Amino acid sequence: MDSFVLTGCIGVLVLVALFFTRMAVGYALAVVGFVGYAYLTSLQSALTLLSRDIFSVFSSYELALVPLFVFMGYVAYYAGVSKRLYDMAYKWTCGIRGGLAMATIGACTAFGAVCGSTTATAATIGAIALPEMQRYKYAHRLSAGSVAAGAGLGALMPPSVILIIYGILTQISIGKLFLAGIVPALFIAVLFMLAIWVFCALDPGQAGRGECFPWSEMLRSLGEIWETVLVFVLVMGGMFFGFFTPTKAGAVGSCLLLAIVAVQGKMSRSNFAKAVNDTLNVSCMVIILVTGATIFGHFLALSRVSMELANLVAELAWPPWAIMAAICAIYLLAGCFIDALALITLTIPIFFPIVLNLGYDPIWFGVLIVLITQMGIITPPVGVNAYIVKGIAPYISLQDIFIGILPFLLALIAGTAVLIAFPQVVTFLPHMVR
Repeated sequence: MDSFVLTGCIGVLVLVALFFTRMAVGYALAVVGFVGYAYLTSLQSALTLLSRDIFSVFSSYELALVPLFVFMGYVAYYAGVSKRLYDMAYKWTCGIRGGLAMATIGACTAFGAVCGSTTATAATIGAIALPEMQRYKYAHRLSAGSVAAGAGLGALMPPSVILIIYGILTQISIGKLFLAGIVPALFIAVLFMLAIWVFCALDPGQAGRGECFPWSEMLRSLGEIWETVLVFVLVMGGMFFGFFTPTKAGAVGSCLLLAIVAVQGKMSRSNFAKAVNDTLNVSCMVIILVTGATIFGHFLALSRVSMELANLVAELAWPPWAIMAAICAIYLLAGCFIDALALITLTIPIFFPIVLNLGYDPIWFGVLIVLITQMGIITPPVGVNAYIVKGIAPYISLQDIFIGILPFLLALIAGTAVLIAFPQVVTFLPHMVR
């Protein structure tokens, strides 16, 4: 084996070992990338690379998307938008058994349209939905499973932080990625609601029937979420018709939502400070992660690991669908142990060239791997959304949470199979934009 390739392979193994020490992923990527690059070239070259990559990432215009959309999500959270979304969704599940759980899925989908973070969605909707479902004597498994799985829609529903990072790493239009995520997110939400209906039909003891509200009250509830609808339509419509770039869309959406809740008197000075603080924490984490991934990616490129792996795959003479199935299996398995954002930043430099060589649409691939890693955030041993639910509702055991997630996991697998068989579901909207 070539010494450069061998060094690259050792670097990947060292990186995995650092993960087990619980070292921050961004720093682990940067350390391995810097040391590996210095070993293959010189310390001076590695220092030059380090300074250049840090400057390029921290001055990146595209990364301005992250704090803008994250801030928009936290403004919505602290202004109580999520509670109104949940109330609206519940009123529209009139008389259906398991209606509160379905309302939770609907609220997660709607909140994901202004948030983009799975953990924020789980914490926000969970804090509202879990006490309500406990009050109506819902089984712990159904209530916990619906929150943990539904919150994962925040990873797919634009503006998705993971899709933003994927677009930056692959130089693909973030606006097109956002458009590509809309239909799959709604499709998965419908599958989740169907899973709840089947679950309750097989075991009626899981949940009772929801209250039935008059049409006047149901229609009135739609008016209570007008700010969410307005921001989503303005942001996505503006990008779709080319009125502004994704970064400008994030600025417009954040400013508009902040202005609305300020005029309504729903944003206190202390909550505004909390929104800014939380936005800084999340944004700094993401930027450090991207910086580390950029440094590590340059090391991998120099070591030629990605090129050799692509050549190895080509020599296997497998059909493209088999190779894609193997890549999906790797993402599914690794997603059970590594955070979705960290996994994508780590693996894109390796797998993306292979996917392009196979002739697959890169936009479709981006949505597909977000959907697959979404399974990882609700499965053990990492299952971060499950632990967030546990933190909100300590009276529910982790065993019940993970068992309650199973029907939704099956729905996710079915949805992924549909998107693989019919990629047009993902690509038809972004392909309408020139």
